[in-house]
Amino acid sequence: MTTIRVKENEPFDVALRRFKRTIEKLGLLTDLRARE
Repeated sequence: MTTIRVKENEPFDVALRRFKRTIEKLGLLTDLRARE
């Protein structure tokens, strides 16, 4: 499971963008879509 820790004084938007980038890098979304 992918987790992202929100740093102190970090905007939620930035943390969400980091999370999306991490998922994209790992290829999780494409893997999920392939299994549907």
